[in-house]
Order: sequence, then structure tokens, then C-alpha cells
Amino acid sequence: MRHGKTNNHLGRKAEHRRAMLANMANSLIEHKRITTTLAKAKALRKYVEPLLTKSKTDSTHNRRTVFSYLKNKEAVTELFRAIAPEIATRPGGYTRIIRTGYRQGDNAEMCMMELVDFNTIYGKEVEQATAKKRTRRGAAKKTDDVALEGGTDVIEATDVDAEAKPKKTRKKKDDSTSAE
Repeated sequence: MRHGKTNNHLGRKAEHRRAMLANMANSLIEHKRITTTLAKAKALRKYVEPLLTKSKTDSTHNRRTVFSYLKNKEAVTELFRAIAPEIATRPGGYTRIIRTGYRQGDNAEMCMMELVDFNTIYGKEVEQATAKKRTRRGAAKKTDDVALEGGTDVIEATDVDAEAKPKKTRKKKDDSTSAE
């Protein structure tokens, strides 16, 4: 029985699996985005997210721990210098998996895995939409009071604006034209 066995073996022995995940993590850190199968991406997420969490605090112990997983000095340097400051405020969820379809040869489900804070393709319009300044009623009243105290004239809106707008009316169908 396989009760409590949480990791996906990916059809490989333990050493091969560790080496493959280390290589994929190095590629993800270097390129910020990789394309792989969905099963490998899910396994890589479990492998790389704790390393990203460790990189938030730059200490010799954390560098050595991360190096024992990645086995690549350049990747460790990139992780601690470039990536860690970007993800410092994020409490978790550093990676995103986006499904891209199926591979033609064996119909394996493919996906793109990327670091969330290094997205350059999409999502910028959502960021701009949330950056809009929202005005509230209390803020508008306060500015009117300040204008009155300053001695400037403030013209209040009247019902004339509401009357100027044309009202929408429905047109009834002319029954006489359809009978002919």
C-alpha cells in the first residue's frame, strides 16, 4: 500500500529524480520561466518553494543549505541577489503553473512554470486597474469645506443637469405594418 507517500516518483530512481529536479530548479532560477510537463512542474514546485523561502534571509547557513540542493554557484548567487529582494514581501506561492495544452508526441499535459514576481507577459493591465485612486464621499466633502474656508466660490450641482439628460423611452411596435 502507498499510504502517506506524498512525492511523485516520476518514473525515476531517487538519485535521478533529485538530479532532474535540481537541474530544473537551476533553469527556473536562471530563466524565470520554463516549459515542462505538469507532473514535473508540480514536483518542482514542492522542491523549489522551500529554497525560495530560505533565500529571503541571506545567511551563510541558508546559502550552504540551498547550495546542497542546487549544486550550482551561479544559481545560488542569482537566487540570493536578484530573486530574494523581489519576493521578500510575499508570504508564499512564489511560482505559477499555467497549462499550455498537450504534447504532440505522447499527449503529455504540458505547462509553463514561472516565478510570479518576474512576470513580463501578462497581468500588467490588472495591476494598472487596481492602482486607480478611489474617491469616497467623506473625502469629497472635506475638499468642499476647505474650498469654502479659503474664500473661493463653490457652485453646487442642481437638478438642471438631471433634466438636461434625455430620457430613454421604448418604442411600441406598430401593429398596422405587420398586418399588411
